[in-house]
Amino acid sequence: MKTEIIKKSLDAPFLPDLDDLPANKIIEALDGKGEKRTVECLNWKEQFPYRPFTTFSIAHSKKYIYIDFFVRSNYLRAVNFKNNSDVYQDSCVEFFVAPEEGGPYFNFEFNCIGTVHAAKRKDRHSGQLLPDEQLDRIIRYPSCGTKPFNEVEGIFTWNLLVAIPLDIIGVTYQENVPIKLWGNFYKCADKTSSPHFLSWSPIDTPQPDFHRPEFFGEITLL
Repeated sequence: MKTEIIKKSLDAPFLPDLDDLPANKIIEALDGKGEKRTVECLNWKEQFPYRPFTTFSIAHSKKYIYIDFFVRSNYLRAVNFKNNSDVYQDSCVEFFVAPEEGGPYFNFEFNCIGTVHAAKRKDRHSGQLLPDEQLDRIIRYPSCGTKPFNEVEGIFTWNLLVAIPLDIIGVTYQENVPIKLWGNFYKCADKTSSPHFLSWSPIDTPQPDFHRPEFFGEITLL
């Protein structure tokens, strides 16, 4: 019998002062007042059993969605350093979001040094990469620094704070008017010694595939 997939949901609080804070204070605010979740769905555990501990804290201002990813893992890789390069091969965290249920979605993918790959898509095979002028507006604070490096082995903890402008995904926030979005959060590292594919909201496909908006959970900007 096929297991029923239960989509997850979360409410991202409105924290208007985030735009005026330095990075360390934003992280403190998200840790104390943001909505925190784990990225722990092991959808393909037989092929890819490794599950590095991964969490994110989320909130928003009038201008940005703020997400602070935290990861603890045994391998660390950050080879890609150019916009829209293949960051999914590295130690990577991702946020996919659709402004309308069933409509086009945006995939924002970041390696641990903050390199970003992002596009607006209908599905995995049809999409348009976001231009450099939009990517450069995405704020990134990586704890690993910004210089690329080959894979290293050990026990690592790292975090990546990102702030994605709301206008890039085509939404405008009005105070006290919640915005409903649909999306998912992921952790992957395809080319590391322990490749893995984790999600926040579960996915039911035979092979790893993050580009499946039918499994997106609900995200409400309060």
